[in-house]
Amino acid sequence: MEEPPSATRTPFQRDRDRIIHAGAFRKLQYKTQVFVYHEGDYYRTRLTHSLEVAQIARSLARALGLNEDLAEAMALAHDLGHTPFGHAGEDALRAAMEPYGGFDHNEQTFRIVTTIEERYPLFDGLNLTWETLEGLAKHNGPLLNPRPAIAAFDAVWSLELEKHASAEAQVAALADDIAYVNHDLDDGLRAGLFSIDECRELPLVDEVFAVVEKRYPHLREARLVHAVVRELIGLMVNDVLAESRRRLREAAPTSVDEVRAAGQPVIAFSSEMREKLAPVRRFQFKRMYRHYRVNRLTSKARRVLRQLFDIFLAEPDLLPEEWQRRVQGAQPRARARIVADYIAGMTDRYALESHEKLFNPYMRI
Repeated sequence: MEEPPSATRTPFQRDRDRIIHAGAFRKLQYKTQVFVYHEGDYYRTRLTHSLEVAQIARSLARALGLNEDLAEAMALAHDLGHTPFGHAGEDALRAAMEPYGGFDHNEQTFRIVTTIEERYPLFDGLNLTWETLEGLAKHNGPLLNPRPAIAAFDAVWSLELEKHASAEAQVAALADDIAYVNHDLDDGLRAGLFSIDECRELPLVDEVFAVVEKRYPHLREARLVHAVVRELIGLMVNDVLAESRRRLREAAPTSVDEVRAAGQPVIAFSSEMREKLAPVRRFQFKRMYRHYRVNRLTSKARRVLRQLFDIFLAEPDLLPEEWQRRVQGAQPRARARIVADYIAGMTDRYALESHEKLFNPYMRI
């Protein structure tokens, strides 16, 4: 929808501000990154992760001469569609929604910013700019088989899904990689899922530990870990800057359209960094995301969300009145989508409390 321009903000600054004020953004404070919120208040949540991604994206965009506000807006919004309990919650909702069109957190992010948020008098969603919506839809590359909500929007207002996204969207995607690889190492170490010695079996990580220990030979462990994570982030950021500058020089785009049509990302890690990161990702998958303590949490999360979905779908009069009105008269497929929207919007805490009230006979409603 066309809106009058702001007297004090650019369109991308307005996008960023609307994302920050969205209810879905506020809920990220109590949504799992890896650890459920009550495991400890040190570990990262979706909100702190999103803020860290935004900081890295803004720094990269500034160094490359790109639009910082656009990169920051996409970085802040990229996880809005995540369910409670992280990927375990998404797995549960995807399985529950399989007969009704499935569930995907990237599509859910897009639906939140285009239809689900109800804050403004004249439109649903946040009425973001085309550039921000394009980046949210295809920040990981061309989208040849878009999910239904994105395909329906694209049919009305083309997002050029067959092309790459803007350089700013590519920056946001790389900033996400940099943030989660480094901060999950930090959280995993502090949670005791693995040790420093085990991390040092990874050549990239050992290289950075050696640099930090040579520079600061007598650091206590906690400060050492902070210094190593900081050094790793800097190393990865500098690699992205060097590789991206090389690609931009070779492609020599004269417009954003030429960036989109370049045939490959113009913002990227070098091949050497990708090779060094591969064993780090495998290590994190095995030693962190599949650690038995995390497995126990994810198993519980899947049961909680699946049981909530089943009972709300079977008995929609258990939903809050506002959501009951939404499901009235809805066909089964649409009703299931509304229930999934309600559950996906829950925080970890609210999902656990709702489950306790509905399934514990001794819990007061």
